[in-house]
This record gives sequence, structure tokens and C-alpha cells, in this order.
Amino acid sequence: MKYRRLGKTDLKVSIVGVGTWQFGGEWGLTYTQAEADAILDQAAELGINLIDTAECYGDHLSESFIGNYLSRRDRDKWVVATKFGHHFHDLFTRTDEFSAESVIKQLDASLQALHTDYIDLYQFHSGPDALFDNDDLWTTLDKQVQAGKIRHLGTSIGSNANIHQTAASTKVNSKAIQVVYNRLERAPEEQVFQSCIEQDLGVLARVPLASGYLSGKYKPGAVFSNTDVRHRHDAESVKQKLEEVERISQNEVPEGMDMAKWALAWCLKHDAVTSVIPGCKNPEQVIANAAATELISDNHPQAWKA
Repeated sequence: MKYRRLGKTDLKVSIVGVGTWQFGGEWGLTYTQAEADAILDQAAELGINLIDTAECYGDHLSESFIGNYLSRRDRDKWVVATKFGHHFHDLFTRTDEFSAESVIKQLDASLQALHTDYIDLYQFHSGPDALFDNDDLWTTLDKQVQAGKIRHLGTSIGSNANIHQTAASTKVNSKAIQVVYNRLERAPEEQVFQSCIEQDLGVLARVPLASGYLSGKYKPGAVFSNTDVRHRHDAESVKQKLEEVERISQNEVPEGMDMAKWALAWCLKHDAVTSVIPGCKNPEQVIANAAATELISDNHPQAWKA
């Protein structure tokens, strides 16, 4: 495993992390604690130390699986990133909760679910600019940093071209940007990444396999169950994406190389990107994701220098 510095923070993060939205039950599977443990143990064995979750992946359900696991492991070996801003009601149903008062309640609930007294990276979760531009919210969060409940603040931007929230990061003491970035979605390259480089922000690339479409497993016409978030994707858009994936597979991926491995490494080679945080349904997918590090050199601008 290789590691990079997360922006201006003192966090040393593996360049491949573990995304855990799937633990919340919206990717077609329900999990037991033993299954979650197996995924996280496999990650630890491979040197992965970054876990990304959110309060609304289930009603703190994903956090609870992680917290149960951490309560029986060495918490200090993990960098735990979670998010705030949404209240989970049912599968695919949430309401915004970005007031300062509400966020304090969410933070305390996340700390309880995660069985920890601090969160390494606490992220504003894809909210609109009007709710982001709330000085009271960021003042309240800074007080939580001073109290030791949060080590660092971050922003998970909803639009992959949201330069407003990205550019305001230093002002609000947000030290990392989380954004959708993959071979099919390159909008961050236009403005967001340059702003991240200028501010020395860490970048977590979410959905680096384009919701699994870049895994190479799916062909045009693929059907997803009604408990899988992908069944909500526009059918024509999915068809176009899968056709593009076939073209990329034939023209860009070296012969004989696993497409998912190639796609993750493709993201990691950008100078702005610190880490990718793909989801993984089982330990085998953790192993496959981690293999992307084999294609990455050590000369990245954020490469961890011991």
C-alpha cells in the first residue's frame, strides 16, 4: 500500500480507502456484522487505513457496523471520515439537516455509533450553497474541532463542478474535498482540482468506478434490483455509459488488465487526487481495489515522506 498526506492535515491516508455506503443497505445487499468485519479486516491486512461513511447510510447503520468493528480493534490505526447534513427516513429518502444545532446532534450520534470520541474528517455532505454559506454552522464546527471531537473538517461537494464551495474551503477551515471523479466523469478537472492544488486541499475521489460501471462487469441492458441505488439511474444514461465503458475497455485498457484496477489507478494518477474510496461488497473486492496501487509510482505531490 502507498500513502499520501491529506492536504494540509497531518493525516497519512492509504491511496485506496474503503467506501461504506453499501453497509447502509442501498446497494442491493444487507450486511451482518461478521460480513462488515471481514471487509474491514481484509482492508487492514492490505494496509488500507481510510474508511469513508456518512450518518445517512442507513440511519447511522453504516457507522454502527464500523463502530462495532473499531470497538474490538485498534482505533488509532484508522482514519475515519464521516459526513453530516442529511436525515435518513427510508431507502433513498432523506431530508436536509444543516443547521448548526442539528449538526451538533448528528455529530454526537455519529460519535456514539462509531464508538469513538473523535472523528478524523467530518464533511459537509453535498448540501446547496445557500446552506454552506452559513457562518454560524462553521463557527460551531470550529468549536467542535477545538473541543477535540473533530480533527479536521472537509466538504463533500454535490456538484462535481462546485467551485463555490471548493474555493471557500480555506475560509471555512475545510481541508479536504470529496468529489465524484472517474474516467466517465471528468468535470472536476476543469476548475475544482486546480483550486484544490492552489489551497493544498486533500481530495477524496468518490465513485471512482462510476457506480460499478467501470468494473467491466456490466453490459448495456443490465438490470438492477429495486434495493440497488442504480435502479434509479436514468436508463438511457446508463445505456450510454455502458457503451462508453465498452469503448474504453477496447481502446484504453491494456490487454489482459482488470478494468477496475486500471480505472482506480487512472484516478490516482491525477496530481490533485489523494485517495480513491470505492465501495466493496466483499473481501475479494477489497483485494481487487487495493491492486490498483501496483500501477502507481511514488512521485505524487502528496506522497507520504516518512
